[in-house]
Amino acid sequence: MYTLHIANKNYSSWSLRPWILLQQLGIAFHEERHPFQADLQAQRKLFSAFSPTAKVPVLQDEQITVWDSLAIAEYLAERHPQAWPQDPLARAWARSAACEMHAGFTELRERCGMNCVVRAKPRSMTVELKADIDRLNTLFIDGLSRFGGPFLAGEAFTAADAMFAPVVFRIQTYDLPMQPLAAGYVAHVLALPAMQQWYAQALAETDIDQSHEEDVLRYNDLIHDERSAGVR
Repeated sequence: MYTLHIANKNYSSWSLRPWILLQQLGIAFHEERHPFQADLQAQRKLFSAFSPTAKVPVLQDEQITVWDSLAIAEYLAERHPQAWPQDPLARAWARSAACEMHAGFTELRERCGMNCVVRAKPRSMTVELKADIDRLNTLFIDGLSRFGGPFLAGEAFTAADAMFAPVVFRIQTYDLPMQPLAAGYVAHVLALPAMQQWYAQALAETDIDQSHEEDVLRYNDLIHDERSAGVR
């Protein structure tokens, strides 16, 4: 059985990607959760016990260790071909979209850090942030229109959807503007039982990481915190 090493579900966008892919494909795995630490040296020592880069996620398959969310998706696809669309055109599109997400959207990442359980409003819509949001809308609409939905590359959830799952949570957290077709996709993904499970477990976490909480407040005004204790 695979072992997947992840960090806090409320904050770790990279961890969500392989986790949701495994869940949606019905692949059995064992989850090892390692909360972020305030002491970064201590965190590096802790994470180095299972990760060559001292980062998450990491997938272990007996003697094989795979790190990086996209590398994990490709490793899984070698053993579970349904991780990518079967149609060559859809597969090429899905891989391109996944790589674009993996390498791009830097302003969105910087200004709208993942924090599933709060609701916040950006103080300003920079040119760069608007460009990232516009590109998200264009990309979502392109995939849904080309391949018929309800997922980005057709009827089935694939690695492309997994790569964008953290963005779906960000759209919810910051109420980012989506065009109707793209908004429908976001709602569909948020309603998936696996996404609901991740959200519920993020909400139940008690280990609060101050640096991630501050990331939200650096560029945004807090509107609501689903946790009873509020942002600390």
